[in-house]
Amino acid sequence: MDLSEFPMPKEGFVVTQFLTVKDAIKSANYYAQVFGGKVLHEGHPSFVKLANTWLILNEGGGPTVDKPDYSLEAPTPESRTFRSFLNIRVADIKECYEEWQKRGAKFLTPPQDMGAEWRSYIKDPDGYIIEVGQAKLDMPKSLSNN
Repeated sequence: MDLSEFPMPKEGFVVTQFLTVKDAIKSANYYAQVFGGKVLHEGHPSFVKLANTWLILNEGGGPTVDKPDYSLEAPTPESRTFRSFLNIRVADIKECYEEWQKRGAKFLTPPQDMGAEWRSYIKDPDGYIIEVGQAKLDMPKSLSNN
């Protein structure tokens, strides 16, 4: 395993996103396939380098010695409320919408004009939502009215 790409800072700190999932390997492959990420470790947990950040994907579980009184669980199919979600900012939302659908992304809607930005959401295999947005300052000609 090549550790050179793992989020292990030599000084300061690095922020990563941890998602509790039903199947860490399946989820890692989804994020690699849809978003062009790189699976750094496939297992329990799985690590995926995604653009300029990393995802840690692992199945849930009960309390542990380092987090007593806390359990982790993946969303249920009826989950409609989340405390956090991934937010992906893109250069061309129309291009991402078309390409990521081909790779298996399930968008809730096509990109919507939300005033200052274009925005859409993807639902991943575990039910997490992923916001995909593009500021109008960077709006591609494919979405402009000109």
